[in-house]
Amino acid sequence: MSLLDYEQQILLDAYHDDGLLVTARGLGLERIVTNFLKVYCDPANLVLVLNTTSTDEDYFIEELEKDDVSPLPKVITNEYNASDRQKLYLQGGVLFITSRILVVDLLTDRVPVENVTGIIVCRAHRIVESCQEAFILRLYRQKNKSGFIKAFTQNATAFTSGFCHIERVMKNLFVRKLFLWPRFQANVQETFNQNKIDVVEIHVQLTDAMLACQAALLDLLNACIKELKRCNTAIDSEEITVENAISKSFDQMMRLQLDPIWHQLGPKTKQLVMDIKTLRLILRHLTQYDCVTFYNMVNSVRKGEQTYGKNTGWLFLESADNLFVHAKRRLYSSNDDEKKTKKENDSSGASNVPNLEPCPKWKALLEVIEEISTHNKSADVTMAPGRVLIAAEDDRTCSQIKQFLCDGSQSLLARIYNKSIATKGEYIEEVKKRPVSRKRKQDKYKEDKDTITLTQMVAKAAGDTKNDDNDDNDDVGFKSEEVYYGVLPDPVTIIHPLHGCTDPYSLVRTLAEVQPRYIILYDPDLEFVRQLEVYRASNPSTPLRVYFLMYTGSVEEQRYLTSVRKENETFEYLIREKATMVIPEEREGKMENDLNLARDVTPASASTNTRKGGQLNQLSTNKIIVDMREFRSDLPSLIHRRNIDIEPVTLEVGDYILTPDICVERKSVSDLIGSLNNGRLYNQCVSMCRYYKRPVLLIEFDPSKPFALQAKYPMSSDVSMQETTTRLSLLTLHFPKLRILWCQSPYATAELFEELKTGREQPVASEAMSKGSSGDTELSDRYNHSPQDMLLRMPGVNSRNYRSIMNKVENLVELSALSEEELNTIMMNSQHAKQLWNFLHREHDATKSSTDNENSKSGVGKRWKKRKR
Repeated sequence: MSLLDYEQQILLDAYHDDGLLVTARGLGLERIVTNFLKVYCDPANLVLVLNTTSTDEDYFIEELEKDDVSPLPKVITNEYNASDRQKLYLQGGVLFITSRILVVDLLTDRVPVENVTGIIVCRAHRIVESCQEAFILRLYRQKNKSGFIKAFTQNATAFTSGFCHIERVMKNLFVRKLFLWPRFQANVQETFNQNKIDVVEIHVQLTDAMLACQAALLDLLNACIKELKRCNTAIDSEEITVENAISKSFDQMMRLQLDPIWHQLGPKTKQLVMDIKTLRLILRHLTQYDCVTFYNMVNSVRKGEQTYGKNTGWLFLESADNLFVHAKRRLYSSNDDEKKTKKENDSSGASNVPNLEPCPKWKALLEVIEEISTHNKSADVTMAPGRVLIAAEDDRTCSQIKQFLCDGSQSLLARIYNKSIATKGEYIEEVKKRPVSRKRKQDKYKEDKDTITLTQMVAKAAGDTKNDDNDDNDDVGFKSEEVYYGVLPDPVTIIHPLHGCTDPYSLVRTLAEVQPRYIILYDPDLEFVRQLEVYRASNPSTPLRVYFLMYTGSVEEQRYLTSVRKENETFEYLIREKATMVIPEEREGKMENDLNLARDVTPASASTNTRKGGQLNQLSTNKIIVDMREFRSDLPSLIHRRNIDIEPVTLEVGDYILTPDICVERKSVSDLIGSLNNGRLYNQCVSMCRYYKRPVLLIEFDPSKPFALQAKYPMSSDVSMQETTTRLSLLTLHFPKLRILWCQSPYATAELFEELKTGREQPVASEAMSKGSSGDTELSDRYNHSPQDMLLRMPGVNSRNYRSIMNKVENLVELSALSEEELNTIMMNSQHAKQLWNFLHREHDATKSSTDNENSKSGVGKRWKKRKR
């Protein structure tokens, strides 16, 4: 893989200095990372790659394999045990590894940290202080001062939210350098200008009915946004605009503003938010799909309001009436001329006969394919006919394009109409009128168009028939059943979705494998436009023509222009931030006694500890035992920052062991409700109460999300087992020793743990691991729990003397036969012995049968000790 000039400069900058690289979308960041990995694929190095997905790993390994790189990177998952992972670390090379596995191996010293050459972090915009990746980098820098840290991302807009977000991310990454590469960078422009793409812009006009629907939807959006701002003054009015409402990032923008206060919003505000989301979806359907699909969407909203009684205020506006009228007009009257003709020919209401309006882009698409076919016929005989790639927004659009090219617009629209709208006697005959005139070759492929694969189509077009009956496409890397649509064999036409694919690199792979000479951009997409520029610059000898289809004066056009403007503004903002950023020299963590690496030794209760000399140094010996499964959360990282050592082990009882007596089971609110429903929490509390003196249930919730166990209305006097509060109350009644702690965030939990550990003994990992396991014979195997629980509920019996009673007495029957003096000898307390004796020998009126029945149920005659099997 040869790099372009600007890519070589990016690679050199990132190689010589640790830093954070931020590129514009589509500029080939995956190519840069691939070449970076190629440099370190050597057993003499040990490079760890974080924050990648399985598709990322497959793509990088596949590209390196094409370049004959050896040894190839290895992927470390939970399929490898601890000893196997330790061997892989010693073998060196590049390792893709999950953060959860690596943080455990770093804490248990399985990773030879001093031998690590460096760490590569992908999707660096996600690195926050509490995440696992930041924890890993902190552990790495504490023991390795010479290795590198390289971070990559192409999501520049993620750094615009929050105060000094880019600086905080760089602090978490332990880097000082910031490399910014926007599309307007001089080197990038110069590279792309050397090999420009032959672009043909095709401006498609919206029909009168589509224009009327669009105007109505924009009016409704504007009305809802104005009402939302009026109802809630906490919303940033500069961000919530109609222009931003039609962009793809609007949902995330609304979520950032409203999630922290969602539980405080009234029903009207919440309904307005839902209305804006619905209107945006309808507006997308207008330019994305056919007239029947659009009408179904609009009609379903109106019917839903009537059926479910939703208080959707915009339905009563005049613009909503215009929307419904013109949406229906697209089904029954495509244009005024046809309407006049039908009125003249049939005055008895023939105008109600469906006359479905085809998408304007379909006609333009057909004209482009005819033009490409003409170009292929007139091209140089030494060149093979150029292949065509049609890129559309999603899988549904691609499917409609495929049906249109194969069957024609009327057949496609009639099929959708008959399936979703038509009533009895109103069905439209599906006339399959193929839009492409070259029928002889196409008929051969039309018969099996649903089973033919892209590889077979390309092979047949190239005159290769040996793979006609072979469905295995692994040799050429195609997965046509997932993302490819082979439609026309002449010219070879492939349709590919821009979004929604399981493989984010599928478009890049398609360009490299199919090598199309003609690309029809059915829907505009900024990232794919950049990918086409990179593809053209990387293949200067291959001609490329791009047909750019776009609705003129539509929200589609405005959405594309807004995305370009926002990305440029984002990079301009980052450039200004970089110019004014103050970064200390110790930011990289390579200096001894680096303050950035220092853990937070501030005591949880500063008023009680700041006057005690040497108290802060003693805190460094604190230790908490953490269950392996808890490393999916942020809490272990925050505990470690508070100068508390954590020891990861596999626990059968509890999630966190703070002291030999304190065991903590951590639950989020959703986990709490689910565990109460299925009874799992009850069993966990039983285990904690049996093995620990101070069992704790920690309920942790996110302060940015709404939190409540009950609604705003007062609780009913009737107790219902379906209520979470009722079940939680019964849990506390059943387990008197259980303590429930509520924490608003992981930060508060870490501070609370430090308070609970102050002045107490440190836990032992071997003892914590033995609790609840098969090897713990003290309680699990020696004693039966049901009679033991009954004994503990008797007067005079407590946690200090119940063990002595079970060691001297076989069962409850034998206990009841003892005299008060014998009980005093066993319990070594006359008052407790008297309470127990009075309880066992007081008079009662129960019959013998009922007594026997109760004894059999409660385990009175059951032995303390379990029988050996």
